[in-house]
Amino acid sequence: ARTHGTSPDARLVAVPVYDRISNFDDLDPLLHDPAFDVRFIRPGEALPPDSGIVILPGSKATISDLACLRRNGWDRDIARLHGQGAEIIGLCGGYQMLGRVIRDPLRLEGADAETEGLGLLDIETVMQPEKTLREVEAFAPLLNRMVSGYEIHLGTTTGPDCARPTSLIGARADGARSADGTVWGTYLHGGTMLAAHLGAQAGESRVIADAALDAIAARLDQLLDARFITRWLSP
Repeated sequence: ARTHGTSPDARLVAVPVYDRISNFDDLDPLLHDPAFDVRFIRPGEALPPDSGIVILPGSKATISDLACLRRNGWDRDIARLHGQGAEIIGLCGGYQMLGRVIRDPLRLEGADAETEGLGLLDIETVMQPEKTLREVEAFAPLLNRMVSGYEIHLGTTTGPDCARPTSLIGARADGARSADGTVWGTYLHGGTMLAAHLGAQAGESRVIADAALDAIAARLDQLLDARFITRWLSP
């Protein structure tokens, strides 16, 4: 699938759709900016050879989705596109996939205690049972501006490329960037970081989500008998 209403010189963004993809609303700012042609690549399809950006979105099961990525040959597509100069971005689970290894000593995601990553960032992730869940305001040093978002993930990521963080949440560094800047990842969801880094129109994601919820509420109001529901719920 591809974005409609893009400009003729729009940047082609490839997004592999693995089995347990999550938080893909992070891409809303790009989907509604004509400067980007976002294409969701389904299993069995190759990543477009002229992609200028590849985004690995979040995942509800990082190790399983990394296997899905490999089954579809997307790892080879990503390596080839990276060699051609494409920007490779990982969000949350996608960020974890970009590293050298994902360790899962407690087998939280399956039988394997260790899984090789894509090796595009010099980092490693260790899965842990405690889930990080919080809203944050962060400073993006490369952009010299504040960004907002939220974290929801398992695992802790460390390694040499974390010395080039994508943001600072107070005194805590988040994310990592390769030495040449062509590969980067972050745990921040919400679309603001992605939009700011790529120059897309930030703020669209919240507007779109609110409009969708308003539409659902209006339709439910048409279909449901509020008086009956109120009587049914009354003690």
